[in-house]
Amino acid sequence: MPQAVTHILVPAIIIALFRDYFLKKRDKRKFPLHYVLIAALSGIIPDLDIAAFWILYFFGFTIEQVHRTFLHTLFVPLFFLSLSIVFHSIKFKELGKHKLKLNIIFIIFAFGSFIHLLLDALLIGKIIPFYPFSTFTIGLDLINHLPSQLANISLPTLDGALIIIYLIYLEYKHKISDFI
Repeated sequence: MPQAVTHILVPAIIIALFRDYFLKKRDKRKFPLHYVLIAALSGIIPDLDIAAFWILYFFGFTIEQVHRTFLHTLFVPLFFLSLSIVFHSIKFKELGKHKLKLNIIFIIFAFGSFIHLLLDALLIGKIIPFYPFSTFTIGLDLINHLPSQLANISLPTLDGALIIIYLIYLEYKHKISDFI
């Protein structure tokens, strides 16, 4: 599976690009940078099963029985998408001084968890998108098609490249060196 850095950075970069290049200037006030942070965190939601494994290990479970099961299904993004519809329809009050909207937060959770599944299926191994109702698996496992020496370093290289690209983007677009 891609490492945590990739799962965090890919949704963050996509949401940041959406915010910076697809929203009009007046709409950016309604879509603060805090949503980019939420996107970053949402990218690791499916790997919360690893945290569960730390507990379930003492009850005799193996990592294979826990990881890439319930939280690595399409039901997780659909669950968050459903919550966004519910909170949009009840016009829930905005959160905090930045007026974050709960329905937007849940849409971002759905997006980040879906991106996680997509990365897992594309890069390494397979996912069972309808677990436990079906054993159908999907995945390209692209990393394992590389020569073994390249496959061994590809995920850390991807992490490093993504963090460098994101930091350069932050400097270019948001002048983060002004805050140092």
